[in-house]
Amino acid sequence: MRVTFFVLVGTSMLRFVQRHTQEARAPWVIALAVALAVLYTLGPAMAAKTYPTHGRTPWPPASRLVWLGLVVTTWAVLVLLAPSFAWVAVPLFYSALRTLPPVAAYVLVAFLTLFVIFAQLALAPRFNLDLVIGPVAVSALATTVFLHMQRQAARQHALIDDLVRTRRELAATEHRAGTLAERQRLSMEIHDTLAQGLSSQQMLLQAADRTWDTDPAKARGHIRTAASIAEHNLAEARRFVHDLAPADLAHGGGLHAALHALAERESGAGLTVRVHIDAGEQSAPLPDRVQSALLRIAQGALANVREHSGATTAALTLTGLDDRVVLDVADNGHGFDPAALPESPSGVRGHGVPAMRARIRQLGGTLTIESAPGEGAVLTATAPLP
Repeated sequence: MRVTFFVLVGTSMLRFVQRHTQEARAPWVIALAVALAVLYTLGPAMAAKTYPTHGRTPWPPASRLVWLGLVVTTWAVLVLLAPSFAWVAVPLFYSALRTLPPVAAYVLVAFLTLFVIFAQLALAPRFNLDLVIGPVAVSALATTVFLHMQRQAARQHALIDDLVRTRRELAATEHRAGTLAERQRLSMEIHDTLAQGLSSQQMLLQAADRTWDTDPAKARGHIRTAASIAEHNLAEARRFVHDLAPADLAHGGGLHAALHALAERESGAGLTVRVHIDAGEQSAPLPDRVQSALLRIAQGALANVREHSGATTAALTLTGLDDRVVLDVADNGHGFDPAALPESPSGVRGHGVPAMRARIRQLGGTLTIESAPGEGAVLTATAPLP
């Protein structure tokens, strides 16, 4: 609209100079045209004035009204002296619609339209209906376009507000989901490391207390084993705080060595744990996430065997295939009904199997349990490989 304004003022000025430069009104017309251009430029400049310490300062409504009044008055006088400047009213339509309330803006647009019609009829040698319909059609079109743009802008602002609000809500939801996921991860880590270690220490110390008077050597053995488990738990706790891999995996040797270390640590006090590794068709090393998850599942399964099954032997079998790796944990305990296992964590007791399921599902794998009362149990965790 600004470009259109100056184009129309320039062409009207050129037309007037070419045809009426010798007339007495010529200096007044040229001066008013320059004044109109300066006033029109001054308005947006005042509206966009900024201060370094306060940022953008809004243009007061009274100043806008004074500016618009001066522009319209200057234009009206100019049109009376030179009717060729009448079409400069088109950019002024938008200035009025942006500055005034709707009703006042429509009244001013109607006034400007009548002024244009009057100017066009003054230039015509005789009455022409097109000179009446044309300005009315142009003003109606300009007003309609402005109102449509205004509605589109309002709709866009509403959509942007909705988008910003939705993004904030999504960020809050993701934060809550992340918090819940982290709490679940922490609960699984605590259950698979600290809680199991403390449970083992408690059992060993209770056994040492029962045999302290009758078999001091055996009691001291239980205490040494409990101290070893406490040392391992301390290492697990430190790595757990720093979100590192399990301590058994950090010493090198991968999952195979970690399973052997776990079996050696869990053997004793009436339970013997054996390990069987079948690499099969698998040649590449397992991903770190798979190794960590399978080791934690083995720890949880052996903790359940030791605490609940009454088994004397258990076996860890790791089988590597080209597209998956399978971990089996079998025992010769008294067995149970797998259908009675909880599906979700509910405290430390009963947390083990749901935590194992959660771990293997994060890898896209499956966990199955085969057991029956009096027949032992076999837990199978299958993790897909890339």
